[in-house]
Amino acid sequence: MAQKEYRVGSRSFRTESDYKLALRDQETIEKLRARSAGYDKEQLEKLQQELTAGKYRFYTLLGQDFADEVAERIRQYGKKEKKTAPRVSDEAVRAELKAREKRRKWMIGICALVATACLGYFVIYTYYIRRTETNYDKLIALKEKSAADGESEAAGNETVVIHYTDESEGVIPDVLNEYKELLNKNRKLIGWLKIDDTVIDYPVMQTSDNEYYLDHNLSQEYDKNGSIFMDKDCDVLKPSTNLILYGHHMQSGKMFGGLPKYSSKDYYEKHKYIYFDTIYEKGVYEVMYVFRSRVYSEQDVVFKYYQFIDAVSELEFDSNMREMAKDSLYDTGVTASYGDRLLTLSTCDYQEKNGRFVVVAKKIQ
Repeated sequence: MAQKEYRVGSRSFRTESDYKLALRDQETIEKLRARSAGYDKEQLEKLQQELTAGKYRFYTLLGQDFADEVAERIRQYGKKEKKTAPRVSDEAVRAELKAREKRRKWMIGICALVATACLGYFVIYTYYIRRTETNYDKLIALKEKSAADGESEAAGNETVVIHYTDESEGVIPDVLNEYKELLNKNRKLIGWLKIDDTVIDYPVMQTSDNEYYLDHNLSQEYDKNGSIFMDKDCDVLKPSTNLILYGHHMQSGKMFGGLPKYSSKDYYEKHKYIYFDTIYEKGVYEVMYVFRSRVYSEQDVVFKYYQFIDAVSELEFDSNMREMAKDSLYDTGVTASYGDRLLTLSTCDYQEKNGRFVVVAKKIQ
């Protein structure tokens, strides 16, 4: 006797129980097929996700057949969309290409302008560096020549008056011979700073305006390197307890660009001594403290090294020494007592906003 065949759609089943399960699947599929007859692509994709996630339970392969049917309908939608995509006209293509070419030319023009500006800046920057180097080489040579030759005929016996000199202050000391020629070039010269084996070998200026020498040289020309200058409130005749000198932290290493090298104790060990002459006397200073600070607001109640110029008492002096020792990057073993004379070198420090790098030395000769 032939075995009875159970068929549902394109599938055949061996047993009556499988057949019954297939009929249940067929009923579910017919409902889903009727419901999704008007679905767009997005709705079909959602149905496909539901089938994959097992939202509808199927007991036979009819469920997989329906999933394949939905996938095919989605593919047909994709083909349909490609066929109905609007054709771009040749005129529109030409317009788009023209717009792109225009943008490209604009970009080339902008890049060319930026490159020209950068080149111009580099040329000007190089010019100022070379001019500064040449000027200072000449000044160094003039200082050395004056020191060797003694007082020159050009300087004569002229009385030198600097901006803070007052006849009521008494006798003004003689200007050192090596600085008389330089003083004739600029009456704002107040001294000379030198640290062996470094680029620091510069005249020091002083005027009543602490801003002026930020961008002027000894010849009073505009110079972005500026000059090394002494704080306007310092007095070399009194003299002040602490002479503060400022200079730019130039990326070229000029001026005080190399000063932050003192952050290394090894560097300090090789550069312990700073030579600073005022126009009236020579001086040798030994580095005592190296620290980082910043320019504070007037409301900040903190130690402000740039306000420490004259100590009116031993108590004030010792308090300032403690503050600098506390902030120092390392211990040099050098200390100072009330009555000692100090020299402070200050430059910008880019580790924080309004940061400053500071080296403080004590006069030993």
